[in-house]
Amino acid sequence: MNKPPPQPPPDPAEPTGPGPDPAVHARGLTVVRGTRRVLDALSFDVAPGTVTGLLGPSGSGKSTLIRAIVGTQAKVTGTLDVLGSPAGSAGLRSRVGYVTQAPSVYGDLSARQNLDYYAAVLGIPRSRRAAAVTQALTDVDLTSHADDLAGNLSGGQASRVSLAVALLGAPELLVLDEPTVGLDPVLRRDLWDLFHRLAAHGTTLLISSHVMDEADRCAHLLLVRDGTLLAADTPRALREQTGSDTVEEAFLALVDAARAAEDSTP
Repeated sequence: MNKPPPQPPPDPAEPTGPGPDPAVHARGLTVVRGTRRVLDALSFDVAPGTVTGLLGPSGSGKSTLIRAIVGTQAKVTGTLDVLGSPAGSAGLRSRVGYVTQAPSVYGDLSARQNLDYYAAVLGIPRSRRAAAVTQALTDVDLTSHADDLAGNLSGGQASRVSLAVALLGAPELLVLDEPTVGLDPVLRRDLWDLFHRLAAHGTTLLISSHVMDEADRCAHLLLVRDGTLLAADTPRALREQTGSDTVEEAFLALVDAARAAEDSTP
């Protein structure tokens, strides 16, 4: 993979005027499952052409939020606009790429055959299909396994096939649910370099993780806990706000503050 040095993007400068419309705009976003509020009145924006991290412990509501953004979550209330349209609108299907935690590939097809099939589904002309498939395989560092059956690949390799499928359509918004789980440190670094290159070319990326050391690779963070939004800011701003050296320490400080506020409520 051809990569620039693995440097995180700088914190965004203060805006000097009206900026572009957000790629994701949420106000009062709520999801109720039974008697439980899985997401509780979340309000945030995701700026276009950035890498935004969605961080929180397992069970915090990250996957539910992602499903709401890509339009597959039921019983969503509040406002949720994606690329200027209500989440789940038919016109967004070719504009939003989604990679789930579980690989979405056919085990009895090779990695290349999976990509060729999805390229046809996406309507990529046959004359450009082979080049698009090769580029996607190169981007996720799978050219050496291109002709292996997906069912014989490791979990991390199969996940990269799913990512390659999402890259085929050159989506404007790419939503990734725990994309680096189970990957070795070198491959994790390479994928983050890829994510930054995509953002530099205008793609908006929303990446969920429970690994706090990945936070500083993001330009902006959404920190969630128990279905609530603890904070939405840059890594540097969160560290400064809490007087912390790391984002993990900042997250824990915010959790402690939230608990203290809950305990003091009559």
